[in-house]
Amino acid sequence: MNQFDVIIIGGGAAGFFAAINIAEIHPNLKVAILEKAKEGLQKVKVSGGGRCNVTHAEFIPQELVHNYPRGKKELLGPFHQFMTGDTIEWFENRGVELKIEEDGRMFPVTNTSQTIIDCFLNEAKKHEVTIVYSSVVQSINKVDNYWKLETNNGDFQSEKIVVATGSSTKMWQVLEQLGHKLVKPVPSLFTFNVKDRRIKNIPGVVAQDVEVKVLGTNLESHGPLLITHVGFSAPAILKLSAFGAIELAKKDYKFQIQINFIKQDFKLCLDDLKALKQDWAKKTVFKFAQFGLPKRLWQQLVLASQISENSTWADINKNQLEALASQLTKAVFGVDGKSTFKEEFVTAGGIDLKEINFKTFESKLHENLYFAGEVLNIDAITGGFNFQNAWTGAYIVARNIN
Repeated sequence: MNQFDVIIIGGGAAGFFAAINIAEIHPNLKVAILEKAKEGLQKVKVSGGGRCNVTHAEFIPQELVHNYPRGKKELLGPFHQFMTGDTIEWFENRGVELKIEEDGRMFPVTNTSQTIIDCFLNEAKKHEVTIVYSSVVQSINKVDNYWKLETNNGDFQSEKIVVATGSSTKMWQVLEQLGHKLVKPVPSLFTFNVKDRRIKNIPGVVAQDVEVKVLGTNLESHGPLLITHVGFSAPAILKLSAFGAIELAKKDYKFQIQINFIKQDFKLCLDDLKALKQDWAKKTVFKFAQFGLPKRLWQQLVLASQISENSTWADINKNQLEALASQLTKAVFGVDGKSTFKEEFVTAGGIDLKEINFKTFESKLHENLYFAGEVLNIDAITGGFNFQNAWTGAYIVARNIN
């Protein structure tokens, strides 16, 4: 029997952060991490395109929580205990300097996730945290005042356990055996698959600030929109996927979206087009993009309005002007499926938040059972917010676990 004071199940971001802080705050405790893979921190490795989007430069708890479709109410208190500034200070105290990019995302100045991985591995070694890789937890049972964990690497025993396995179906099933309620998981961050002749030949084009609505729902967002080989991506879409995770799953990812490419209403746009018809009568509509749109996108919207490549502004009639105004302000696209956002996979779902004491992140059902990270029914939009949830929960666990 392998005996420890605290066992962390899961060698990801939340798991390592919890283990390191527990060992540092409570040096008398013997701490171990059980990780099912041959190596840990794989999500850290691929985050932010391999640069690791550590957190987001939002320093007001009341504002930060708005980035969490699930967990908004529950995280407000914890964010007052451990916030973005605390995260920055924690890493800087360990030799990792972070930088803020224009969109608020924060990365190590080295621009590589290996910096974060090396930091965690060095800190774990420094504080004598035992790491047992290739260890799959098969069951958890309470025996007297101890937790007994059965794994493929033998049995482990500890007084306290921290579950930080992320979106693990296997672990959720194990926790259900302990009486915890599971909110069925569905994908949260994903791109939209769209087949449409207007975007077929222009992958890579970015419209900097659009409004997107899911027709038949209250879901809407705004921000940059990226046209890809399979459809749409970038923040405007990813926000919808996060806040609409459950609703869009019920639709089996088949629905219609309406895009306002220029964030003007139809009438104002039509007035502007009429002015262009007057002022630019001899110029070719197709050649000169308007409203700050990328040229290739403008051209596709012009063609979709039944305006030929050679037509001048003087040539186009009232119906064509109205059609172009519609394409610019309320273009409808059919979504048929989803794709994973890069290599990052986030889910909505997990352990029911009603069963967690968010002052300590301890189970309300079982004493000395703690949770951190996405194993709970908490998720966020892209931009470093999921990691901030992991750091906050793991730190609060560490502080309260003695």
